[in-house]
Amino acid sequence: MGSLPFRRRLSRTLLTDNVGCYYYTWDSKLGTSWSVCRCLRKISSSVGGKKFDFTDLTRPHTWYPIARRKKRNVILHVGPTNSGKTYNALKRLESSYSGIYCGPLRLLAWEIAQRMNKAKVPCDLITGQEREEVDGAKHKAVTVEMADVTSEYSCAVVDEIQMLGCRTRGFSFTRALLGIAADELHLCGDAAAVPLIQEILKATEDNVKVQYYERLSPLVPLKLPLGSFANIRTGDCIVAFSRFEIYKIKRQIEHGRKHLCSVVYGSLPPETRTRQATMFNDENSDFDVLVSSDAIGMGLNLNISRIIFSTLRKFDGVETRELTVSEIKQIAGRAGRYKSKFPVGEVTCQAAKDLPLLHSSLSSPSPILEQAGLFPNFDILFMYSRLHATSGLHQILEHFVENAKLSENYFIADCEQMLKVAAVIDELPINLNDKYLFAMSPVDMDDDISSQGLIQFAQSYSKTRIVRLKEIFTPGTLKVPKSHHALKELESIHKVLDLYVWLSFHLEDSFPDRELAASQKAICSMLIEEFLGRDGWQEPRHKKLLHL
Repeated sequence: MGSLPFRRRLSRTLLTDNVGCYYYTWDSKLGTSWSVCRCLRKISSSVGGKKFDFTDLTRPHTWYPIARRKKRNVILHVGPTNSGKTYNALKRLESSYSGIYCGPLRLLAWEIAQRMNKAKVPCDLITGQEREEVDGAKHKAVTVEMADVTSEYSCAVVDEIQMLGCRTRGFSFTRALLGIAADELHLCGDAAAVPLIQEILKATEDNVKVQYYERLSPLVPLKLPLGSFANIRTGDCIVAFSRFEIYKIKRQIEHGRKHLCSVVYGSLPPETRTRQATMFNDENSDFDVLVSSDAIGMGLNLNISRIIFSTLRKFDGVETRELTVSEIKQIAGRAGRYKSKFPVGEVTCQAAKDLPLLHSSLSSPSPILEQAGLFPNFDILFMYSRLHATSGLHQILEHFVENAKLSENYFIADCEQMLKVAAVIDELPINLNDKYLFAMSPVDMDDDISSQGLIQFAQSYSKTRIVRLKEIFTPGTLKVPKSHHALKELESIHKVLDLYVWLSFHLEDSFPDRELAASQKAICSMLIEEFLGRDGWQEPRHKKLLHL
């Protein structure tokens, strides 16, 4: 397999693969152990007259022996948005001796780390792109992909647990559900996930308790549509589902010269999204209206009076479809934050034709989740590749997904992005472990600049094992964008810098320019904010000076 390019500590846990072969495993979720390699021949031969099948994923709870040594108390906190379910779980986390919070977004992990430290509970922040360690911390706030399944905790919280049904990211929530070794495991989310979780946890023999919550503040569906943007008022949030529509709506509203709009959407840098939300929440700010994508569905505390859907249809990457009941309820529920300036939330649509779907969705329960996502770790894929005499990651992934055996409670995660990465790096002279790492990185292969950044990083790494940022990026060349096309390019550059930082945490010796990349990311965010401020009908009252 070649030498491993980044340092890892062996865990002290002795694991069994259920075929009589014991081995140590790495702490890193992406790594494999030399002992695994040494026992491959034994596994590949007949075991009791039966060939071992690495495509058998029907018992994923056995992948986490540390968690299985515990009889965990699992508490499901379920209810609508703004019901206090996460608040109660976090209070339990704060009072625990040690703990971990796992959220779906970096913004959420950051927010919880801030909250814990403010409450005098030392808490580390760990995401794919950040490591902030606090002296004496026995608590961590992490993105769910970074959940540690090799340590033991008094308490753990997994937020938005219904996302285990997500086609692309669901496997990370399943891993947290099955793998976190905590005495108490608190799961927060939609009641639609309860039956599936109860069924999955029958195999773990954990104690499971369900706590249901009601919304703390009223949410009122309006009978009349918004109609003209002349009817927009302070505290409104207009929801659209494309970057083009978001800026089009922003310009239309600001053309009336009564309101300035903050914007929030997925491809904005997380720091920019946070500051745009902060400006909207600030009563002394000129920005009193929000135009957003469904990115507001989770992760931002917003003082919204009224949610207005510009449409109830979105392109999901495959097709244009109607929003699901769950999506409509998640977004609509952001109006009327408890104890905010707007304690009563309202929700409507821009067009009258969308009102029947809105009203029926808000009065309907979310469809019950039937399956959770699952994906093999690198150890399984590596052993599968050795037994099938193929070295290309693309071919391994395709073959594995086609042949994977699953129980009725699981589906194999959509690995389209991984396949796109594998297709372009399979020709490079790097080992399978590193190909898998590049494929797992947060790259957007549908973004030309982002995908080119990954390709160049991988090519440089394959040649010298040292990747300098200046090889593909010249610091000091970033400028305030003068058009929406230039803004999109700057957002893509931010993705490339973000990718470099992520790789620097996983291949530390090979990507040594983390601080430079992080500083250039910060400049990107400020320049994007400068553009957003200039894009309005007047300069912001409290314009920030940029010190680049």
